[in-house]
Amino acid sequence: MGETKTTLQSAREWVVEHKLRTVGTLWLSGIAGSIAYNWSQPGMKTSVKIIHARLHAQALTLAALAGAAVVEYYDHKSGTKVDRYAKYLPSDSYTHKD
Repeated sequence: MGETKTTLQSAREWVVEHKLRTVGTLWLSGIAGSIAYNWSQPGMKTSVKIIHARLHAQALTLAALAGAAVVEYYDHKSGTKVDRYAKYLPSDSYTHKD
């Protein structure tokens, strides 16, 4: 029986494989959204709007990095990362020699 992946499972696999790209995309969308929101506030100077957008994007980036660290931790704990990279390493070259 072939198992079909749900959209959530395939999205999770993509995020696991492309952690830095995910964090960068979140940063870019965070700064764009924050700039758009801040530009709708009429009482602030332009420099303050840009500083607020940068701070919001920085907080979102830190949250995304923490999420990536959690995913990395559970990958190591479950052993799926070891299985993923084991096929690229020759097993006979790392034997202990007396």
